[in-house]
Amino acid sequence: MLYTGPSGLVAHECIIDLREITKAAGLSVDDVAKRLIDYGFHAPTMSFPVAGTLMIEPTESESKAELDRFCDAMIGIRAEIRQVADGVWPAEDNPLHHAPHPASRVLADEWDHAYPRSLAAFPDGERRGPIGSGGRDKYWPPVGRIEGAYGDRNLVCTCGPVSDYAAKEEQE
Repeated sequence: MLYTGPSGLVAHECIIDLREITKAAGLSVDDVAKRLIDYGFHAPTMSFPVAGTLMIEPTESESKAELDRFCDAMIGIRAEIRQVADGVWPAEDNPLHHAPHPASRVLADEWDHAYPRSLAAFPDGERRGPIGSGGRDKYWPPVGRIEGAYGDRNLVCTCGPVSDYAAKEEQE
């Protein structure tokens, strides 16, 4: 935890500092945030207000069971980080680096990763069916990770030309 009070407690949100993990294992805030998607959680706020951190903000509407599930996911992710730091998985080929794992990728004919498909699909070890199949449902992300830096440098605007907006204002 980046900031704690005098007794070690945090407020309604906490900032998890991953900068040492990045130095030790070469894993980024993005890697951890995207791996949380495989566990069925929305990626938390990344690098705000401090670069290299995750801001975790559970709301009062989350049940204790859901908070426990989140804690279990973070414990599982920490174990995966250790596997990378210890050299069991390569820094460029591990479940964190390739997260999230959409069904299309997990079910593809070829699988050439240092970790098993089952770990990509079910990081918590619980095999669940698609939404609506009963039990706790598995969330399958629709796409894998995008290259954010490329997208930042190569913006594709789907808006019409500015002249369309000017014409619309004139009509109003």
